[in-house]
Amino acid sequence: MAETLKLTCTACGQMNRFPAARLAEAPKCAVCGERLVSGKVAELDPAAHGKATKGDDLPILIDYWAPWCGPCRMMAPEFAKAAQALAGKVRFAKINTQDFPEISQRLGIRGIPLLILWHRGREVARLPGARPAAEIEAFVRSNSAAAV
Repeated sequence: MAETLKLTCTACGQMNRFPAARLAEAPKCAVCGERLVSGKVAELDPAAHGKATKGDDLPILIDYWAPWCGPCRMMAPEFAKAAQALAGKVRFAKINTQDFPEISQRLGIRGIPLLILWHRGREVARLPGARPAAEIEAFVRSNSAAAV
């Protein structure tokens, strides 16, 4: 039997299963049709955050940020560059901690920007502070042998 992957659609929150061999073909959500692996940074809400961090088979790097945070806004283009560079290996997303403070409280986030790498239901590593794309990519590669 072919290996299957589970990925949460960041747009609608639906859990999707598909053959791992089709990952490079940009699979789409069975419900809303959104691409599951796009190389772009997805915006999460608490429900999608919970599903993606607990159930996804592909690593996901999440940027915990707020609109009032200057370093967060400065890092956003670098985060997007890293997302493009690691497309198909790791998904990239962000969640606004100002709009969803319960996420910060639950995860014990004391400062932003903060990147957390998640894989198959567990937190793999944290990287605090604004970083250039090369450092973000190196962080992911060094902390997720399954990812890259």
